[in-house]
Order: sequence, then C-alpha cells, then structure tokens
Amino acid sequence: MELIHPVFKWLHVIAGIMWIGLLYFFNFVNTGFAPTMDGDTKKKVVPELMPRTLYWFRWGAAYTWFTGFILLLVIFYHGGMTFDDPDTEYGVPFLVMAMVTFLGVYAYDAFYSSSIAKDTRVATLISFVVLGAIVFLMKDWAGFSYRSYNIHLGALFGTNMAFNVWFRIWPAQQKIISAIKNGDAPDGDLLALAGLRSKHNTYMSVPLVWTMHNQHHADVLSGGKFGIDSEWSWLVLMVIVALGWHIVFQLYKKSATIKGF
Repeated sequence: MELIHPVFKWLHVIAGIMWIGLLYFFNFVNTGFAPTMDGDTKKKVVPELMPRTLYWFRWGAAYTWFTGFILLLVIFYHGGMTFDDPDTEYGVPFLVMAMVTFLGVYAYDAFYSSSIAKDTRVATLISFVVLGAIVFLMKDWAGFSYRSYNIHLGALFGTNMAFNVWFRIWPAQQKIISAIKNGDAPDGDLLALAGLRSKHNTYMSVPLVWTMHNQHHADVLSGGKFGIDSEWSWLVLMVIVALGWHIVFQLYKKSATIKGF
C-alpha cells in the first residue's frame, strides 16, 4: 500500500496533465483557430489533427479517473481518512454519498439534457446549490473530514468529466470528423453537444484541482485558523468552486481576444 500511493499519484498527475492540457487546447486555442479555416483546409486538417488529439484526450481522461479512484481507495478508505471521527463506520450515510459521488453523473447528464438547462444562468445557479447541498451532507450527515469531502467533490467532478469525454464528446466528434472528411456540414446538434460538454469540463477542472491538493490547505481551512470555524469550512470549498468558475469565465474572455499573425 505504501508503494501504491506514490506510484499511482505519479501516474495520476501525468495522465491529468495530458487530459487537462488538451482540454485547455480545445477550449482556449482551437475554438479560436477552427473558424479561421476554409472548407478545403478543414477537410485536410481536421481528419488528421482531431483523431490524434482526441486519442490522447480520451485515454488521458480514462487513466486519470482510474488512478484517482485507486488513490481514493488507498488513501481514504483503506487509510482511514474518510471521516472526522476515525471510529465512524462505513454505514448508510457513507454509501449514499459515495453513490452520489460516482452515480450522480447520470442526474447531471439528465439535467443538462433537459429544457431547464437551456437557460445558462438558471442551470448554473441550480448546479451550485445542489453542489453546496452535497458538500454539506458529506460533512454534517455522513461525517466526512475536510480532506474527504474535498476529494469526494473532486471525484464527482472527475467522474462527470470522464463521462462527458467518453460518452458525449468522443461519439459526437467521431461523427463530426467523418462529416468534415466527406465534405459534408456537421450536424449542428452534435457540434453544440460536444462544445457544451467540453465547456462544462473546463469549468469543473479548476475547482477540481483545488480538491486534489486538499492536503496542503486542510490545516489552514479546517482548523479554525483565519477566523473560520471548522463547522463552516465547507463553505470555503463552495467559495473556491465559485471563484474557479469565474476564473474560467475570464479565461474564455481572454482567449477570444488572442489573434494570429
């Protein structure tokens, strides 16, 4: 177990760099570059470029999720770091919150496929409130420690993101690439779906990184320092989520202003 921890953390970071690096390439570079290509250029460039980048993109996502799951098992479940009280048993509250962490992706997918989600502001507000409720329940109902509810929120984000890559973005991109290769106009609905879920992944990625290095801010933000009572430390995580989303919003604005020569 002591060897699994550093080895899988190393692999987790390598795979994560591959995945998130390409995610940012797609969202902050390629979205500005792609519209500059004419039809003939797209017909040549897209079928050669996108399958290669999407190969590393989707396998980076898969290995990041898998190694992260192994680390969660080893460090938290096997290592006894899940709960504030180490004597707490893995009962119903834990099982419910674990199911939310790894199966909540289906609720996320259904919600963002519904008509309600067409209003971006409403959908964002609902998402933020639901996330706040989940984190609160992890802490106050299931008894998760500060580090534990951070990493479980990260696991929830990571599961949503990996699902998007494999079951929404990649299938849509396969059809889009084939259409462009054949000189046809891609289906607008597929373009919108792939673009939206890629944007969701970008917004989830920044707060996700905060949850991943929870060890480095646990003592400061969960122990009553800076005047923050440990009872309210879960709110700090929600502030980070909101701040992370704002950072991504600003990055999108900046990327739209960068031009080629």
